[in-house]
Amino acid sequence: MNNYKKAVKLLTSQGKFYINLGLERISSILDLMDNPQDRLKCIHVAGTNGKGSVCAFISTILTEAGFKTGLFTSPHLFRYTERIKINEKEIPTDIFAEKIFKIQDLSEKNNIHLTEFEILTAVMFEYFAENNVDYAVIEVGLGGKYDSTNVIKNPLCSVITTIDFDHTERLGDTIEKIAEEKSGIIKPYCPVVVDDNNKGFDVIKSHTTGKQLHLAKNYEYKDVSLKGDYQKGNLNLALTAIDILLPNLDKNIIQQALKHVVHHGRFEYFEDKKILIDGGHNPNGIMVLRENLDIYFKNTDKRFVFGCLKNKNYPEMINLLFKEGDEIYFNHFNHQNSATYEELSSVCKYPSKEFNGKLPDFKGITVICGSLYMISEVMKDLNI
Repeated sequence: MNNYKKAVKLLTSQGKFYINLGLERISSILDLMDNPQDRLKCIHVAGTNGKGSVCAFISTILTEAGFKTGLFTSPHLFRYTERIKINEKEIPTDIFAEKIFKIQDLSEKNNIHLTEFEILTAVMFEYFAENNVDYAVIEVGLGGKYDSTNVIKNPLCSVITTIDFDHTERLGDTIEKIAEEKSGIIKPYCPVVVDDNNKGFDVIKSHTTGKQLHLAKNYEYKDVSLKGDYQKGNLNLALTAIDILLPNLDKNIIQQALKHVVHHGRFEYFEDKKILIDGGHNPNGIMVLRENLDIYFKNTDKRFVFGCLKNKNYPEMINLLFKEGDEIYFNHFNHQNSATYEELSSVCKYPSKEFNGKLPDFKGITVICGSLYMISEVMKDLNI
């Protein structure tokens, strides 16, 4: 087993692969690493949906403008190294593994029990600092206030995307409680970008003062590579942040960047195979997916392969996603918390089948959607 595989095995072991929000452990390990996060210029992005797209827009524009740009996102589709990039290039597997083992050894010696995401966060901060990135674009993992990325003291800019119901068992069961958690990334005197249509706007605004709050502006750019009407809102947030960072940036640079922004697994269409993949994994994400399918593929037959985790509101997602005439497959994928075929099919009012790794020929579009943990598995099954 090579070192990268050993590192992944460590990260996904029962002792690491769980969520335990809080800043004490990550702060302790970063102190022992000489606090690399304090040497970075960070753009911090939180929200329920859209934060990965906003990060992709911002980092691609900064890279196109000639800046050395770090990008930290989660989760990944195929490889852990997808989460940590500089100028759109993944961290090399040997460096990734080396840092995983170094941080694990440091944590054991100092009796600091780190989770998978805390280890990855520490790896990211050190890797970006060692490589002297000009900017670090950082996506919150979960929530905001107690997410391990929230050790950033003075971000250049904070962005809060769409807020809706997700992870309610950890973040709260009202929009106000969820918005409160997301607003935890707001720091005194640091600019905050938000859309005034955001459901949590009043809560977010209450955490800002004076000129700190920046409302997303409307921009007009053509040939944007990320498809879906909802990306317009994400783009407006990203470009408002860019205006704060680089108010005189040449619009031609922005236009060139927008032509090749990549964010895999979000309304991503493989035209040759007539397959679309989308990682919408909560009711709001699924609702937006269905709306866009009905816009972009209005008169096209639709076949779905859907799977999600048990802790998600899958009855509502299923109700929002499917319509009469759709061909429906449910997938019990390889994850300890994956919802079973029986659980999913029992709340669906339309006929369904169990996905077994293969699909017959189909004249319309096949939509693979739900948990990002599932999508890579199905893509491999179907040789995408």
